[in-house]
Amino acid sequence: MSNNLKWVKAKRSGSSGGNCVEVATLPDSTRLVRDSKNPTGPRLTVLASGWRAFTDAIKQGREPVDSW
Repeated sequence: MSNNLKWVKAKRSGSSGGNCVEVATLPDSTRLVRDSKNPTGPRLTVLASGWRAFTDAIKQGREPVDSW
């Protein structure tokens, strides 16, 4: 996997650390998610369709469900 990934933290995350995740987008729109406190640790891989369903649910104030 490329070391040239651009990792992005949520805009609402503060600069004081804490419980943050970072997300990187692969060329095929798959997302990688990691713990910002452990950047060399495990990464969760989420298909583009699943990421879209997850973020849509959050934006609509719904609880994300296991269908994504």
